[in-house]
Amino acid sequence: MMKNRRAANLLAHAAILSAIGCGLAACSSRTPEAQSADTGARLFSGSCAACHQQNGQGIPGVFPSLVGSPVVQGDPAVLARWVINGQRPLSMPPGRYPTVMLQFGWMKDAEAAALFTYLRTHFANHASAVDAASVASARRQ
Repeated sequence: MMKNRRAANLLAHAAILSAIGCGLAACSSRTPEAQSADTGARLFSGSCAACHQQNGQGIPGVFPSLVGSPVVQGDPAVLARWVINGQRPLSMPPGRYPTVMLQFGWMKDAEAAALFTYLRTHFANHASAVDAASVASARRQ
């Protein structure tokens, strides 16, 4: 009986490791761009959608829309400083919205780059991708 239990445990562990391995293999076979897009979408849904809404339209008079946003489509360094450091862009004067943008300084540069790329390529925005080095540079400014 003890041998059967040990064999069953070994088989269960082997199945788990196999499933994990297949998941990792599937994940690693995806392009870096696809992985970045997934990360950007996940970060948006978890950190931004509550205010800016899942469709990016915000809440009029409370939270700004990201749809066709000049801030999102403009200089990525300005966007990074606003989201990461809370440095409001000059094009978004204080008092326009009664809310304050939360700071997301906890994001790693690659995560922030994925999020900004997602924002800049969704919600009727057509701007270039952002890389982690650009985020790191903006963070230091």
